[in-house]
Amino acid sequence: MSSENTIPPDNQNNDIPINTDDSPTVVLELIYQLKIKDVMVTAVISGKKDQTMRRIQAIMRENRITGIPIVEGQKLVGMVSIHDIITALDQGLIESTAEECMTRDIIVLQDDMPLSFAISYLNKYNYGRFPVLNKNRELVGILSSMDVIRSLLVEMNREVLRLEKMNKKESDGISSVSSEMAFTVAHYDFEQAGRASTEIKKALKQRNIDAKIIRRVAVASYELEINIVVHSDGGSLHCSIQPDKVIITVTDTGPGIADVNQALQEGWSTANDYVRSMGWGAGMGLANTKRNSDEFSINSEVGVGTTVRSVVYINSSKDE
Repeated sequence: MSSENTIPPDNQNNDIPINTDDSPTVVLELIYQLKIKDVMVTAVISGKKDQTMRRIQAIMRENRITGIPIVEGQKLVGMVSIHDIITALDQGLIESTAEECMTRDIIVLQDDMPLSFAISYLNKYNYGRFPVLNKNRELVGILSSMDVIRSLLVEMNREVLRLEKMNKKESDGISSVSSEMAFTVAHYDFEQAGRASTEIKKALKQRNIDAKIIRRVAVASYELEINIVVHSDGGSLHCSIQPDKVIITVTDTGPGIADVNQALQEGWSTANDYVRSMGWGAGMGLANTKRNSDEFSINSEVGVGTTVRSVVYINSSKDE
């Protein structure tokens, strides 16, 4: 599927009121921990390419939806929106087949991507829903802003209940001891993407570290973890939690970076067409990491790999 979507937006506001700069930590943790497959609707209402636009219109009306995927077997071949129906009516094509009138260039989501990615799509594009595909490029779900909000409310309620049942632990003894965490990160393993940053956040929360510091460490570790998944042949992420600072170090094997200064510019990316077709590779990873770090360094050798070190001081007053 093309990464360019020509489906006109629905006449409704599909933005999700979540700001990754100042939303509560529990909300940010959930959107990075949950996968799209945890939230999407799997009972997909779809149409066939040989059905008439009038029949597609009837399906949409019966189910009170404003867009429907067109499938051939389990493969997504197009989408018909309410705009397409109106156009067909205006042009006298309402008895034509969906194949003749459907939109073919569609932005899709992948089921094992983090929910944070879906939220960015819903906020960026004013579409009512996105088709969700699996690794075999088969249609397995539909995701709308209401699905995201509903799931977040359920998960937040569970988290509140869990926290209420937990006994508070004394952290004075923990905070004076250093601890080390290590993770292996695989190339294109989107299903596990975000695991390391989630575990690091849990460890920091046990020490009762300020939520803003935790957020900065989480952003840095997540961005560096995703960079390994997207851009390298695999690597490792190491986290050293010390009494006064948190040090994140990632080392990967792969192509390396020819121009480090250029790579630190926002929007610059070497992501290939496959990665870009799924919406990754926006060129913000290193820039976001540096912005959230008190100390930042990067060493890269073309054909060998890259090492990045990010340090966040626990008592830092740096503006985010």
